[in-house]
Amino acid sequence: MRNMEVARMDEPVAKRQKLANGDAKGQRKPGSSRLFAPYRTIGLVSPTSVPFTSVPLGKTTFQITTCVGRSLQTYDLRKGLNLVFITRPQTPGQITASIAWKDKVFGAWSEAGEDGARGAWVFKRGKKIADLEVPKGWRQDIKAFCCFGGWMVGVCDTTLLIWKTATNELYTTLQGVSPVHFTKCISSLPTFLNKVVVGREDGSAEVWNVSSGKLVYTVLPPSTSFGAVTAIEPTPALSLVAVAYQQGPLLIHDVRADQTVMQLNMSAGVAITSITFRTDGIGAGEDGQKPGVMATASSLSGDVTLWDLNEGGRKAGVLRSAHADPTPTTAGGISKIEFLPGQHTLVSSGLDNNLKTWIFDQMPFSPIPRILHHRGGHGAPITNLEFLPTSSDGADDTGKWLMSASQDRSLWGWSLRRDNQSQELSQGALQSKARKQGLLSGQSRDKLQELKCPPITGMACSLNRDGGMGAVPGNHGIWQNAKSGKKVDAEISGMTGWESVITAHQGDHKARTWFWGRKRAGRWAFPTSDESPVTSVAVDPSGTFAVVGSQKGGIDMFNLQSGIHRQRFPARLAPMQAKQLRIDLQKTGFEEERTEDGKKIFYRGQGKHGAAVVGLAVNNLNKTLVSAGEDGKVKFWDFNSGLLVHQLDWTASTGISSMRFHRAADLAAFACTDGCVRVVDISTHKLIRELWPSRPSLAELQSLTISDLTFSPDGHWIAASLSSIILLWDLPTGHLIDAFKLQTTCVSLAFSPTGEYLATAREGSVGVDVWSNKALFMHVPTRLIGKAELETIVQAQESQAPTASGEGGKALITLDNEDEETTEDEPLDLDLDAEPDIDQLSSDLLSLSMVPRSRWQNLLHLDLIRVRNKPTEAPKKPEKAPFFLPSLQDRQAAPGAATSSKDPRKTTGGAELEQERSQVLTQQHRQNGSREGLSDLLRSAAETGQYTEVIEHLKALPPAAADIALRSLFPSPSSGEMVTFVHALTWLLRERRDFELGQVWMARFLGVHGDIVVSGDAAGGDNDGDDGGEEEWGLRKAVEVWRGVCEGERKRVGRLVGYCAGVVGWVGRGRV
Repeated sequence: MRNMEVARMDEPVAKRQKLANGDAKGQRKPGSSRLFAPYRTIGLVSPTSVPFTSVPLGKTTFQITTCVGRSLQTYDLRKGLNLVFITRPQTPGQITASIAWKDKVFGAWSEAGEDGARGAWVFKRGKKIADLEVPKGWRQDIKAFCCFGGWMVGVCDTTLLIWKTATNELYTTLQGVSPVHFTKCISSLPTFLNKVVVGREDGSAEVWNVSSGKLVYTVLPPSTSFGAVTAIEPTPALSLVAVAYQQGPLLIHDVRADQTVMQLNMSAGVAITSITFRTDGIGAGEDGQKPGVMATASSLSGDVTLWDLNEGGRKAGVLRSAHADPTPTTAGGISKIEFLPGQHTLVSSGLDNNLKTWIFDQMPFSPIPRILHHRGGHGAPITNLEFLPTSSDGADDTGKWLMSASQDRSLWGWSLRRDNQSQELSQGALQSKARKQGLLSGQSRDKLQELKCPPITGMACSLNRDGGMGAVPGNHGIWQNAKSGKKVDAEISGMTGWESVITAHQGDHKARTWFWGRKRAGRWAFPTSDESPVTSVAVDPSGTFAVVGSQKGGIDMFNLQSGIHRQRFPARLAPMQAKQLRIDLQKTGFEEERTEDGKKIFYRGQGKHGAAVVGLAVNNLNKTLVSAGEDGKVKFWDFNSGLLVHQLDWTASTGISSMRFHRAADLAAFACTDGCVRVVDISTHKLIRELWPSRPSLAELQSLTISDLTFSPDGHWIAASLSSIILLWDLPTGHLIDAFKLQTTCVSLAFSPTGEYLATAREGSVGVDVWSNKALFMHVPTRLIGKAELETIVQAQESQAPTASGEGGKALITLDNEDEETTEDEPLDLDLDAEPDIDQLSSDLLSLSMVPRSRWQNLLHLDLIRVRNKPTEAPKKPEKAPFFLPSLQDRQAAPGAATSSKDPRKTTGGAELEQERSQVLTQQHRQNGSREGLSDLLRSAAETGQYTEVIEHLKALPPAAADIALRSLFPSPSSGEMVTFVHALTWLLRERRDFELGQVWMARFLGVHGDIVVSGDAAGGDNDGDDGGEEEWGLRKAVEVWRGVCEGERKRVGRLVGYCAGVVGWVGRGRV
């Protein structure tokens, strides 16, 4: 038997499986990231066609809820459309309809496909609280909601679903005899009990009684050519309803009499999809003092038409381009407009991802409102991302701001901390220019886009000379030539700073500057010397010079302060220099001259790129300019003279599509057309790494090109995107350490300067996906991903993406550690809504408690606090009080004096005696409660050996109550309370939890009962035995055991600290 045991000891120990809640953790899903966790999606406000919904909040504000796909976002109007709630969890499918009712928001959702599930959820303050009951196996989308009284009506294709709002239960389903589908137009009829009017695609409008389930009446259209009903809205006048048709006029119809009261003709081809009425009783007439204002809008146009319904109705005005088309190929339009009840405020949301409020307060009176609040984002897919770099002043907003460019010709700055700080960088008074040039009419809508800069294809930034809000004060024209622009004194601009952002634009030969601090367009537009489109831009580290590369290979340098052209790469030759160069070349027979170490000598004027310049960068000392050509050549230029110093020629093997530079490490990464990322050391001009997804290459990746790449802030990682796959390499080892799959193609990505976030932009998306770097918070294995594993990731059907609500995110801190380092990837499967147990992260760590410091410090110094708080003398009556001002003591003594005059034996009233007696009893009850509670728990712990409840009870007591409980411990051998208390502290020390509390409780215990411990007469003598906590142990023996455990823990922590200090010293020591 002994030999068998020795043989087992020689065998390798089986590795323990890591468990969580008794279940083995699953492996990482193919397609998910090892190093990044989904955080959230920013930039989404109203990107879908689902109309917003509003509800009054008291009498002071309104809450407006918009749909962002599978979540709902609620904004508060009084706070300037500040985001207050995002619904969680996400719905299983896209939201098709929503409505706010009282303090709840209802959202209907539909999964993709005809066989997908459908449902409706109820949210309150952003959290799901209930489900609306739907028929079993329901497969029709809910297109619209209508709430009134105690009823909720949902419109489907052929059926109306009726719920009771009090219980959220399905009341009935209504289906007419007509085979024509319902449209999403529905409205209640004020003063008509339990009645709704619903539109159909044949132009009829049906009045239903939702309580009885009967079709009451059908309002037929005047003509069958009007088409489907596109909008229904009740007017402030009773029994009148406004009905709009797809190809006909807008009718105001009397439902009770079935007569048309008014007919308003609309623009041909633009169907009205939203109608609203102003209810504050003014706004119409010549002076705006009459009621009767109606506003209409269409999803096919970005204009809002305002009508005066007095005297037969007339068009009062048109609010042009309230929600214009972002691009000629991306439709804009308005999804809904609504006058807030009793207010002179109009709310509109559009398909351009914008939510706006308008106010009618212009003097003299104007029927056209002005903009009041605005929340928005990109209206077209995003093309470029760039985090703002770290500024030289050490500001605390590092990593906070993210810039993004889009096909809608806009440049946005996003705040990752506060959504309401995000805004678009201004390009001037575009609406005013368009109005003066007459570009706001429907025929000139495409020319309106031309007032904005062309779509941005590249950008660069340096904040070292950014002046913030005070940069270059005064009014200056935007994007001018330096020769024609307004001159600014160099001393003034030197004190205030200047532009800090430069952008390249699609098909444009000018690079434009921007003020980041002022969030507006800059003064200069830098043209290329060869008048070809700009393909790349860069800013030097000091923020003084901007470098522009062109499609024909030219490189020009400009001064950002003055806008003057300073250098050309290669440097321009004077006529005499060009003549001398020809003579020198004839002498050498056109042979290349080389230095002693074999490097080619380039003359002044030589070395221009023969293809488009796809990347530019300036090194940290402003000595070297690096440029990358589309033909595969990398050139190194002298920044001051413009001479070519060295070049790398990869023309025979590959081309270059983009370039990124890590200034701190002097490393440049080039995305090549053969699918490889090549890294070059700028100081030595050497190729140091070739990063391939796999060797040999996968067939699925051979046809893909790298769309973008970026360095991590410390230079250890390089991330690149191939179609929908994100690859991450470890630069020191050259290993591929992470790969994950997005839902669609990734067009741009960027690392934050702090390394906290990775931002990605997907094809067709107007939002920016932000990922959290898990390596900053926990240990993540970074082993090599082989070809087989990469092939599994590429072929995986599942993908990963952040969400607007942040629900897809993972907890970044694990709740337990292992004794041994794992080599397998184990994803965090934690609920963010659950409160994690963070009292102890690991049993190997000596943890402190979460109890406030003031509580245990006051217990330790309670005697000193009582001495300091003790009054020095009794209160005295003021000696020189005015005779007409009775003192408080006189008032308190007056009832007693009157009583004593009647009965000398009675000095205090019965009520006062009873009150004083109740106060004394209450105080004694509290003290006895804490004392008896601790005694009961100690007796129970002595029997079971479980001390958790004792510790939790002591942690909940305030300092004074804890002191009373410790003083009240009974030193009798029969009870053994003191011995059990010391055993509880010993157990707490062995568990390595709440270390400072255990020390304070023991210090207070020894301060109160130290004489009993020293005497050794309490509780039973000195019986030998184990340290399991038996009652017959002596108190002195128990304290000695506690001291031994404390000493052992001190030595263990000392060894760990010494080991860590040695490792840190070894790592920080210079090695040869």
